Amino acid sequence: MEREKRRTVDVVIPTYKPGRKFGKLLTMLDKQTYPVNRILVINTEEQYWDREWEKQHPKLAVRHIRKEEFDHGATRHMAVTLSDADIFLCMTDDAVPYDSHLVERLTEGFSLCGPDGEVPAMVYARQLPDADCGAAERYTRAFNYPAESRIKTKADIPVLGIKTYFGSNVCCAYDRAIYDRLGGFIRHTIFNEDMIYAGGAIQKGYAVVYQAKARVVHSHNYGCMQQFHRNFDLAVSQADHPEVFRGLPSEGEGIRLVKQTAAYLVKSGRPWLLPGLIVKSGFKYMGYLAGRHYRRLPKKLVLWCSTSRNYWKEEGV
Repeated sequence: MEREKRRTVDVVIPTYKPGRKFGKLLTMLDKQTYPVNRILVINTEEQYWDREWEKQHPKLAVRHIRKEEFDHGATRHMAVTLSDADIFLCMTDDAVPYDSHLVERLTEGFSLCGPDGEVPAMVYARQLPDADCGAAERYTRAFNYPAESRIKTKADIPVLGIKTYFGSNVCCAYDRAIYDRLGGFIRHTIFNEDMIYAGGAIQKGYAVVYQAKARVVHSHNYGCMQQFHRNFDLAVSQADHPEVFRGLPSEGEGIRLVKQTAAYLVKSGRPWLLPGLIVKSGFKYMGYLAGRHYRRLPKKLVLWCSTSRNYWKEEGV
């Protein structure tokens, strides 16, 4: 572990209208057992930024951009170029470290290797539900982020399918040298920059580590239309990158999640929540199906389905 402790760590956070959770995130980063070198923030729209954060947290450095400049891949890459650390940790502004060992546990993940010696390109954390999280979403957290850690490599594709490439920039650490070697995050994407990177890394012979001991509190209670729009954008990202996602459909994984969530609701004595689960799952699937076939849709409908109008401006829609 001494070798890992000598590696420097910067934190990269894109923000937009950051609020109370962002303040808690900064406070918890100051309390980490493994020291953070700098916290690099790319903030969208300066009017929503509170300068008190910079006064309270000396390690914090912020650069402001306009909303039309934001891109999930390019904006994070912009922050990475400002870092000279050995490891950079991507987080979102609403992900709060569960304890003071988050960074320590993530860096430990880089000492692991795959069965054939595959070196980790990235290590992502477990996401725990917030106090206000609904029952179905609470189960989804456990489904996607189980209590057991895992090292994923190319050999896992026949078993895990698309989940082999799963990793989340809600909280994910990256080896900077490998990141540069692979070309970094894609610079123009509607969504899913983390999975696109993970897929490329695994195809090049690296590993992706899920470190369950590294934990953040992060969840959402999205409504039906929010789920529709998010899944539309998710599917667009998959349709735009067949070099990563071809032959790895995610519908089966979604159906498995719905079935297991339904069983959980019945077993836990809350069957009245089943209709809501079914309806919301339907909206997710409709959004995903529309996104996979977005090229067949009228331009106005594409804009209505998506959450990212600025992305489509660059695409000429």
